[in-house]
Amino acid sequence: MSNSDRSRIDNQRLVIHARGVEANIEGMRAFVVTAEELHFGRASERLFISQQALSKRIRQLEEVLAAPLFERTTRTVGLTAVGRRLLPHAVEAVSAFDRAVRMGRAADEPLRVDVYDERFTPLRIVRQVSELDPQIRIELSMRQGLSPALPPLRRQEIDAAFGRVHETPGTWPAELAYRLVHLEPLAAFVPDDHRLAGKSVLRPADLREAGIAMPDPAGAVEWRGYLERLAIRFEVPLRFNAPAIGQRHLVEQYLMEKSAVGLGEMSIDTAGSRLRRIPIADPVPLMPWSVVWHRRNPRPHLRTLLRRLPAPALPTPSDPRVWIPETDLTPLH
Repeated sequence: MSNSDRSRIDNQRLVIHARGVEANIEGMRAFVVTAEELHFGRASERLFISQQALSKRIRQLEEVLAAPLFERTTRTVGLTAVGRRLLPHAVEAVSAFDRAVRMGRAADEPLRVDVYDERFTPLRIVRQVSELDPQIRIELSMRQGLSPALPPLRRQEIDAAFGRVHETPGTWPAELAYRLVHLEPLAAFVPDDHRLAGKSVLRPADLREAGIAMPDPAGAVEWRGYLERLAIRFEVPLRFNAPAIGQRHLVEQYLMEKSAVGLGEMSIDTAGSRLRRIPIADPVPLMPWSVVWHRRNPRPHLRTLLRRLPAPALPTPSDPRVWIPETDLTPLH
């Protein structure tokens, strides 16, 4: 047998071995998560797999061990004696494997950061950080909301994401951390022939009379929640139109409105768009932007990014000059 043949066979054995290790680790991971939840439905949701796939992974691990790991009835799930003995070792094995995979990632690989959408503040913030520190290389994505970004964050497929953390679906994942990075004033946007176009500022009474018309937030349920809370607080009629695909489509929707107003960030540039940007006052609505990351993400450049980001303070609930949803003043647990 030639040296090249031996090398090819050795490489094939390594690939087969690596696949076996990965399969065993995924079985261990399925066991650990199910042991933590003691509920196959919740465990499958955390792992983003079907209950059938979860059961298969655990069954394969039980076959290797030649012993059952769970005692299941129609109402409860519990660990067997073997399962209780295995659990601390499985947790250690999964943690060690995850650390090895993360450390194996190239040190100069770009940070994968989701900035929500091209028309919002996070894109500007990330651009400013990258200009201050050119060593932080960033690969951007735009998932049109924080809610769609949470699953890839939990899997560490992306390193950070920006959005409003309150009113995302379900319980806030314990493995994700967040902190406030910006409070952006919202303004009203109307065509230059709108009946409110001549006003220098709009107040809640003006919004109540005109109403608010917005593109449907689609998967960004946290943004929908913000708008609904704002409408309740100001007693303003709120209507959702078709989702906006990019800033140009957003401008086109706003230009079609002759009675209602659209809302957007004060920083949006309206030059050449035939849109008027009118500040809102008494109070000024603020959009709270936070950065979210996985607590166990070891990447040094992520820590550098987090240090570079601003850290504003939330306003006090009694401040009459500004408004954010009351729920956003309470930390998530």
